[in-house]
Amino acid sequence: MVDTLELKNSEEKNPLRLVLPPSIPALTGLETNLYFDNAFLVLNPANYAVDVTCRRGAQQHERWTWTPSAESDATGLGDHPFTLELRDDANQIVAKAETVIRVRDRAFTAASDPPETRSLLIIGDSLTNASTYSGRVVELAGEDAFPLRLIGTRGPGAEAQPEGGDGSGNRHEGYGGWTAERFATRYNGGIARGGPYQECGSPFLYKDDPKDDSEKPRLDFARYCDEFNGGEAPDFVTILLGCNDTFSATDETIEERIDRMFVHYETLVAMIRELDPETRIGAILPMPPAASQDAFGRNYGCGQTRWQYRRNQHRVVERMLETFGDREEENLFLVPAWLNLDPVHGFPSETRKAHAHAEAEVVRPSNGVHPSAAGYRQLGDALYAWLRSFDPET
Repeated sequence: MVDTLELKNSEEKNPLRLVLPPSIPALTGLETNLYFDNAFLVLNPANYAVDVTCRRGAQQHERWTWTPSAESDATGLGDHPFTLELRDDANQIVAKAETVIRVRDRAFTAASDPPETRSLLIIGDSLTNASTYSGRVVELAGEDAFPLRLIGTRGPGAEAQPEGGDGSGNRHEGYGGWTAERFATRYNGGIARGGPYQECGSPFLYKDDPKDDSEKPRLDFARYCDEFNGGEAPDFVTILLGCNDTFSATDETIEERIDRMFVHYETLVAMIRELDPETRIGAILPMPPAASQDAFGRNYGCGQTRWQYRRNQHRVVERMLETFGDREEENLFLVPAWLNLDPVHGFPSETRKAHAHAEAEVVRPSNGVHPSAAGYRQLGDALYAWLRSFDPET
């Protein structure tokens, strides 16, 4: 249990709350970004100067960016140390964090054996239900001739899924508004797989007799895989949750909300590991919000501020780094996709009159938490880079 006092003490020790993951996967030919505002938490990031130390890539106004190229620079493969410093108006370092950019080659060498087909199960909320970042993963795998099969009961490819889970397509288990608790505990009769997500129960909960009210539903990942992956455990499972678990939290309740989320998150991790400890589980750190309060006003009126949402999201990131980091021996890995999402140009926007009597029109962000197609594709890029990070080095 982490209490509010500990959160306040943490802010006093590190008021900018700068955090980076232990490593960031990257692929040749694929843009990798680190948007600075996503990495630290202050009310006005413009009050601080960012200084990046890395032998690769370019530091721009809002991001560090690099598209590695194995053809032009073979030494671009491998690990590249990365340091991010924040400086105040006196040019003094007030926060510092380090990570490693870990680059693999997208191309398969002619001398290497063709890779075996890998299966991937993507679990998440409305960001996953949009089917866009999962579609980007399918697209990239197709471009690279990387044999990847997505499994799931939802998504545009779900209805075309043959019996036994063979074939390819854009499938997942994404449910708008869902939390880790719903995936671990929600049962709704026989409406569990493929139906409207508002009515569905968890796709992983089963009863021997759905009509027997006395029977307690149980998580049965083996049975799910029998139905949708030919009886095999997935090679990869990713989980992107946290938005709905903490959306309405305040500074006084955020720690309790995260504690509750983690109880059920760990239940899902244990469910996957029980079937096959070799399945690689990717804990995707939650996405940042759009950069403007305008988006939250458009979606929620006066019901939520961008600053509170951002504080909640950043605290989940911090806690996930603490709780799920350093667990690679359990085949549990962090997926740092949140850094790759552009909080300005990665979200939808709309053009409207500045006010009722104005002739001038302004562009305002129109969604606070759901990226645009371009933003979702950035998320897909980061997820695909993580999947390919397990390729053998050549």
